[in-house]
This record gives sequence, C-alpha cells and structure tokens, in this order.
Amino acid sequence: MSKLSASELRSALTLACVISLRLFGLFLILPVFSLYARHMPGATPFLTGMALGIYGIGQMLLQVPLGLLSDRIGRKPAITLGLLVFAVGGGVAAMATSLEGIVLGRALQGMGAVAGAGTALAADLTSDESRGKVMGIIGVSIGMSFLLALILGPPLESVAGLGGLFGVTSLLALLAIVMLWVLVPTPVRVRAPVAATPGSVLGMLKDGRMLVLNGSVFFLHALLTASFVGLPLLLGDVFHLPVARHWEVYLPVMVIAALVMGGLLPRMRQVKQSLRIVVGCIAALGVALLGMSLVGTHLLALGVAATVFFSAFNLLEAALPSLVSRLAPEHLRGAAMGAYSTSQFFGAFVGGAVGGIALGHLGVSGVFAAAAALTLVWLPLAWQGARRIH
Repeated sequence: MSKLSASELRSALTLACVISLRLFGLFLILPVFSLYARHMPGATPFLTGMALGIYGIGQMLLQVPLGLLSDRIGRKPAITLGLLVFAVGGGVAAMATSLEGIVLGRALQGMGAVAGAGTALAADLTSDESRGKVMGIIGVSIGMSFLLALILGPPLESVAGLGGLFGVTSLLALLAIVMLWVLVPTPVRVRAPVAATPGSVLGMLKDGRMLVLNGSVFFLHALLTASFVGLPLLLGDVFHLPVARHWEVYLPVMVIAALVMGGLLPRMRQVKQSLRIVVGCIAALGVALLGMSLVGTHLLALGVAATVFFSAFNLLEAALPSLVSRLAPEHLRGAAMGAYSTSQFFGAFVGGAVGGIALGHLGVSGVFAAAAALTLVWLPLAWQGARRIH
C-alpha cells in the first residue's frame, strides 16, 4: 500500500467500502437461509438451493450490457442504476411470505448487476502497476464483509427475522449509492475512446487467458453457493451447534484464510505464475470439499477443511478480477469485467441448483461430495489453459 499514490489509495478504500456494503448484504443470509427456508410452506431442498442461487440468472443476463453501458455513459451512473434495482429486489424479498416470493426478490436483486462496472471503475482509477494492490485491497474488504456477515447474520436474524435481513440489504444498497457519489473519485475518462463492436467483444472473450479466468470464476462461485446449501445444516444438524454460535467456527477459519491470502497474493504478479497458482487452488478446493463430506462428527476436521477451502477461495476471489482487468483492452474493460461477473453469477446459480439437488438425493454430506466432483471438471480445463499460455 505504501507504493500507491494518495489518489489511488483513496480510490481503493472508498470503492472497497461501496462494493463491500452491497456484498455484505448478499452474504448476510448465507449462514441462516438453509435452516430458515426448510420451515417455510412448500419448501423443498431444490427450491431452497434455487432461492440461494437464482440471483445469478439476473447477473448473468445483465452484467455484459451494464458493463457496456458503463463504457458509454460512465461507471457511476451505471452502478447507481444497478444498486437501485438491487434495493427493490431486497424489498420484495423482505415482504415475501413464501419461498417463491423470496425467489422472486432474489431474482430482482440479481438484476442489479454492478459487479463488472464496479471492478472496471477500480481499474480506471489506478495505474497498471498499482492495480494488483488495489484489487487486493478490494478483495480483502470483500473477505472482511464475508466474515462479518457470517458472524452478524445469525444474531441479526434472531432479532429481525429473515425479512429484516433482506430489508438491511436494501438499506445498504442505498447507502452504497450515497458513498459512491460522495466519496469515490470520478475517473477523468468516463467514456470509451473507441466504440466497442460485437466482433471486438467476442474476440476479447475468445482469448485463451480470458476463457481460463471466466471459467474459473464460474466454478469458484458454483462451489461457494453449493457449500452454503449444506454448511449451515451441517453445523446445526450434525454438530448441533446453535445458529447464534456458528460464528465460533467461521471467525478463526476466515482470519486464517485472510492471512493466507495476504501472504500469497503478492506472488500473483505475472500472468503465467498466477495461472499456476489458480491450478493449485482448485486442487485445494477439491480436497477441502471432499474433507467436508467425510468429517463425520469431528468439528476440528471440519475447521481444517473449511480453512483450506476459504483460503483458496479468498485468494482466487482477490486475484482473478485483477488478472482480467490487466489483460482486457482499455476500451473493452467494462465489457470484460461484465463477462467475468456473468460467469461468476451464473456459477452461483448452477451451484445453488446442484446443491439443492444433491441435498434432496444425497443428504448434507452429498452436497459437499457433489461440489468436490465439480473440481474434477474444472481442474483439467484450467491446467490445459495454463499450459497453453507462454
């Protein structure tokens, strides 16, 4: 951070707050939703998984259009539009009296597809040399919001209910809009210098390195969403840990994972070396998920497996968008980050569906086994992609 200019440091810290506020709202429901949803009328394991992952469909459909829109009209107006839609979706979910209503609200939240434009704004405000550090700061802030959401979600739900949590997500989105316009600097260049054409966008997306990175974030978030279909149930039903005490597991796990990320992220400066580390993280994720499926009633074993999982997850979550922003042409950066986020949230949808199906047919341990099986598809694809890049 000492090598960042004052303006870059300000941009990184303020934009990290904006991005983290929105994601904190999304993460709040993860540690409690599976336990809460199964008591709702007509609830099924598949519908529970869909409610967790359905927001990925809206994200998938609108990330590239909003990314392109941000290239044309500026990042801040496009991000504001997305945050407003997200807030409306949170309100719909907060007022829902059925699981189907929550699915609708989550789908609307997904249509607030601002992740690509937000990351592109971070890239616009920093130099190529500093971008990795800035993305690392944003990645750390996302990790902290994830940690705080896992700790605060259960006690907040006990006070305000699940509807109250969704209401909080809407308020946080509105607060993020205020912070965006008041605190985050506006880049000097707010429009693309060259008009993006469908052919240029397609050519950029067909780049082998982009395919590896977009495929990686798809699988990464599929694994995360699938895991949170089963993890609250595992802690509650198998380990008989009250929801209000789940933070006792999450806190040490996420602290260690953050330290691992901080130690390894500086090693991901060169693209080829970074892709090798991506391959190693995929293997770690597969081993960790397999371990979660086999822990039985050993809480320490679960803690070790979860630490490995979230260490690899946090490292990839911080490093992958930095690589995309560095490799994309400047005038296509918004579209590139939009495509990246499309892959990310489509993975979340697929992970929710896979987790729900696995829970219904294989039980809680089967959720983690199914997620581990996905890494067997992801690993050879990333390995071959990394080998082709010189």
